[in-house]
Amino acid sequence: MVPHNQSNTIDFDAAKLQRLGYARRNQQATKPTSLAQLRQQLGLQLQTSLEVDRILGLFFQEVQRLVALDALSYQLPACDMRLELGERASHSAGYRLSHEGEYLGELIFRRNQRFSEEELGQLESLLASLLFPLRNALLYRSALQSALRDPLTETGNRIAMNQALQREIDLARRNLQPLSVLMLDIDHFKAINDRFGHGTGDEVLKAIAASLKDSLRNIDMVFRYGGEEFLVLLSNTSREAAQMVGERLRLAVLGLQYLVEGQALELSISLGCATLLPGESTDSLQRRADNALYVSKREGRNRLSMAG
Repeated sequence: MVPHNQSNTIDFDAAKLQRLGYARRNQQATKPTSLAQLRQQLGLQLQTSLEVDRILGLFFQEVQRLVALDALSYQLPACDMRLELGERASHSAGYRLSHEGEYLGELIFRRNQRFSEEELGQLESLLASLLFPLRNALLYRSALQSALRDPLTETGNRIAMNQALQREIDLARRNLQPLSVLMLDIDHFKAINDRFGHGTGDEVLKAIAASLKDSLRNIDMVFRYGGEEFLVLLSNTSREAAQMVGERLRLAVLGLQYLVEGQALELSISLGCATLLPGESTDSLQRRADNALYVSKREGRNRLSMAG
């Protein structure tokens, strides 16, 4: 056994596995005839899905036919992936998964009884059946996310925005919670492009998008509506709270220090805010926010207007 704080790496090609920690649970009654049989079954079952949580759920369920477990946890921070199955326990066996140098995340088995050497060997052998399906699922998830993301600003695109708006409106109605949106536009953006070029304009878009995301909660969502316009979706946020958020975003952009050719470029945004009304449609909510944005631009820019 190695010390509990040592990391394990699973390299499918080299088949080199090192151990960390210890973990276990009451074993289920049904067992396959052999480790080889379970590996064969896993190889077939794990190929039936491209959803990471589904694959890990099947793996957790089937592994317990050979080695009893209380829980399984998985995380891949770079993809914002975190999954917890079962209940926490006092012992753990953790592995760093990789294939041909590609990092696939951290997987931890947990239970209230220490693992034996034989059980660790069985788990390590079964993990080899997980790597290819998990890698394929992660690639599929990445492709889906790319299809819903604006490549320049790393915010959601129009497709993602439409999906999220409808989903959040349905949730707000079901849970009787408020929902607000902010429409915002970068002031005098055309002049920036005309004077400094589109390359500078792209950098300004990225800087402002980053400023918006840094000023919001994790549950808030930012989408590039088009050109220099963005939409911010504020879940469970009342009109008054949304007004405060909008003002915070305006001040954050106003405080950006952006230099072009040694000169400070003054940046600002205009915003319009609307809060969901009873029975209101997605189109109506967006239209009211957009109308409020137009009021801000008409009245001098660098300000926030609230929809009636």
